[in-house]
Amino acid sequence: MTSPPMPARLTTADMLARLVAFDTTSRNSNLPLIAFVRSYLDAHGVPYRVSFDETGEKANIHAIVGPQAAGGLALSGHVDVVPVDGQAWSADPFTLREQDGKLFARGSCDMKGFVASCLAAVPDFQARGLSRPLHLFISYDEEVGCGGAKRLIRDLTDSGLKPAVCVVGEPSGMKPILAHKGKLNLRVTVKGLPGHSSEPAKGVNAIYPAAAAIGWVEAEARRFAVEGPFEDGFDPPYTTIHVGTVNGGSILNIIPERAEFVMEWRPVPGLDVFKEVDRLQAYIAQNIEPAMKAVNPACGFEYAIELEMPGMALPADHDLTSVVKQITGSNSTGKVSYGTEGGFYQNAGIPTIICGPGHIAQAHQPDEYVARSELDACDVFIRRLADRLLV
Repeated sequence: MTSPPMPARLTTADMLARLVAFDTTSRNSNLPLIAFVRSYLDAHGVPYRVSFDETGEKANIHAIVGPQAAGGLALSGHVDVVPVDGQAWSADPFTLREQDGKLFARGSCDMKGFVASCLAAVPDFQARGLSRPLHLFISYDEEVGCGGAKRLIRDLTDSGLKPAVCVVGEPSGMKPILAHKGKLNLRVTVKGLPGHSSEPAKGVNAIYPAAAAIGWVEAEARRFAVEGPFEDGFDPPYTTIHVGTVNGGSILNIIPERAEFVMEWRPVPGLDVFKEVDRLQAYIAQNIEPAMKAVNPACGFEYAIELEMPGMALPADHDLTSVVKQITGSNSTGKVSYGTEGGFYQNAGIPTIICGPGHIAQAHQPDEYVARSELDACDVFIRRLADRLLV
């Protein structure tokens, strides 16, 4: 059975309906969605590069409208989504439905709405006769560590087709966001010495030193809140530190041989989070491990960094800031505490700003939605941006 021909044009809402129909939860392959996008770009004669993850089951697309060259503007969006498991949806999360001016589906807000707006605008971008390139970045695995963005950046290095500036369309209510915090996730594993619970002195209970280390984390959280460093515009305006999961032990009458917890830092720009990791390890080495090793030298702590996302900070006086403020009509800019792919692009030498349809409060929720008015505003924004920077 042959697929129906690709329409010459799709509205943003129609494109969004196509995109959300693919279950691109991060645990799944995104190749069916990528195949659809490739067919759409092929139908419009838009060249693109595809880069895969190490499994070959996920892919990025880097398409260029206009001159096939470096420079110009990138519009960037990820197409993986968070799970719907355990959430109370009113209808099928992977079928777009509209009610009261809201478009409901998983990913409609975060962030297939922006990707749909960009793809639907391809014919208009082509008709504008761009003198500088418009890059479309479509990436995988943003929700689980930005693996797609990191792979895409390697492909930019190989191709030499790096844009001059980038707009990441994460949901911001179409307001310019200049900065976000970074993130570092650390898994801490404690190795104790098992034994019968009736003879606790003959073993090392791994839960106790884990609890002592968690107490240090809690004290650090209070210290950051009181001492900073502070940066206005973030909520909260200081670095946060947090333990999210704790595990240990097997049954009550065995001295726990193993315990672990997973923690994170979300630092304000400029704070060296790796020095904070060093502080944690130094405290544990000096104050917790000696008593453990006195019983058995094999006891102690192990550390594994599971995720590191750089922060992002675009200067308020950067030309991209001025242009985005003018086009959106915004008199102010913002900062957010969540992370995005923008930090990776900025670290790769691409000045980056966040501006996209929808609001973060709707992201990751059951009955996630984006307002049609937000998509309409995004449609206008990206066309004016192209006219301003690329024509």
